[in-house]
This record gives sequence, C-alpha cells and structure tokens, in this order.
Amino acid sequence: MSALANHPFWKMNGAGNEIVVVDLRGSSHVVTAAEARAIAAGERSRFDQLMVLHRPRTPGTAAYIRIYNTDGSQAGACGNGTRCVAWVLTEETGRDHLVVETVAGLLDCRRTGPHAFSVDMGEPRFGWQDIPLAEEFRDTRAIELQIGPIDAPILHSPSVVSMGNPHAVFWVDDPYAFDLPKIGPMLENHPIFPERANISLAAVKARDHIVLWVWERGVGITRACGSAACAALVAAARTKRTDRAARISLPGGELFIEWREDNHVIMTGPTELEHTGTFDPALFASAA
Repeated sequence: MSALANHPFWKMNGAGNEIVVVDLRGSSHVVTAAEARAIAAGERSRFDQLMVLHRPRTPGTAAYIRIYNTDGSQAGACGNGTRCVAWVLTEETGRDHLVVETVAGLLDCRRTGPHAFSVDMGEPRFGWQDIPLAEEFRDTRAIELQIGPIDAPILHSPSVVSMGNPHAVFWVDDPYAFDLPKIGPMLENHPIFPERANISLAAVKARDHIVLWVWERGVGITRACGSAACAALVAAARTKRTDRAARISLPGGELFIEWREDNHVIMTGPTELEHTGTFDPALFASAA
C-alpha cells in the first residue's frame, strides 16, 4: 500500500491555479511520478501542481519542497503553489515571514494580507544554455521560432527566459484569439526546448498591465501560472514593452509582478483553501 494512503492534504488554489499541498516532513517517503498522477486523477485532489513538503535541507528554511505536474514530471518552480505552501506554514507557525527551498533555490515568502503573500522568485536567467535551448541564441529577447506558414506565421519570435523552469512568451494582440489547447503541446515539445517549455500568449495593454494565457509544461491549459507571469513581466521589460512592475491578468485572477533593481522578481497574489481531506487508498492501486 502506498505511504500516502489516508494521508491528509490541503486542496487550494492561487489565482485559480489548482494546488494540492502534502506534508511529508515526518516521513522519508518520496512521491513517485505514478503516485502524483494518481492524486491528480482524484476528484477531490485534482491539481495543476502538487507541492510536497519535506524536512528542511538548509538551516533557517521551513521546508524543502518537491513540485510535481499533473503528468508526474517535476518542476523547479511554482509561484502560486509556493504562496499556498506559505499559507499552510504560516497558519502552523503564526509567523508572517519564512523561507522555503526548491530545486531552483531559496524562496522568501511574506504574508501581505489574510490570504495574500509575496514570494521572491529569485533572479531570471537569459542565457540560452540556462533556459535551456537546444542551440545558441545570443539574444533571447526574441528567438527564431514560428508556427504556421513562413510568409505568414501564426506565432513567431518569442522571448525566452528561465524562472527556475523554461518559458517562451509570444507577443500577441489578443491571447484568446488563438487555439492554445491545439498549438500549446506542439510548442511545449518543440525540439528547441530540450526540457520542454511553458508557452505563454501575452498582450501588453498598458505599461503596467499584461493579459496572459498559459499552456503549462506537464499540465496543459491552466487558469494561472505564477512563474509564467514572472517570465512575461521580465520579458516585457527587457523588450521595453512595459516598466519593471505590472499587473498580470490571467483567466483565474490577477498577480502583481515586480522586477526589482537587484534583479529579483517579486510575485504578489492571493491564496484560497478549498477543502482538506485524506487520500483514498484506492487512488493508488494503479500506482502500485
């Protein structure tokens, strides 16, 4: 039987991004890809990202977090999920400030309201090897990539950036005018992205406002993606489309992103607890 059978969980969302939080700080168990897919298939535990808390690895941090996508693959960053983890941990400790760790590094979290948090998402990376891309592009503000006919591409010249995971941002007038559920999988798995990529369609509405629709790597269409919102703001500022702070409107809600002068990207947004529960042992029959 899976070690997760009858284990408690929190079902939450961050700006509509579906999150499940599981606390394994008292266990040595590491969630398998099959177990993650089984949890995602559960009616009450469906998620875009599964945030699994483990014992801290670095002194002064509250937990080490493994992040899983719906397909069982692991992610390096999830801003909306990190805010949800911060809510769980601050409710537990009564503290308004804490640091958690993921494979992408240390994330500083601060409560800004009863259900709102800011997360320091770290520094963006722009080098083609760091994103990573399969071939060299000296200027990642716009790379040679297009969908559709050569003389009239549907999408072209995305900005690319890593926010702990790879992102490609296509600049459009209306994100919802495109069939992202159809073209998202093709772009996610394009050979130029050896580790696949999150695909965003971004419309700049003002110097401080971006509308964003995201196909998330390993998940699909999602109502919000925090790291994609960070990537979009950074890419927009790099290409002089916006200033260094903006409101990002996603299907599930809004995030505020600031790219500070010290090169750190700060994401502020809401969290919501939908329900708590325990995992039905039957979920893991196929995983076994």
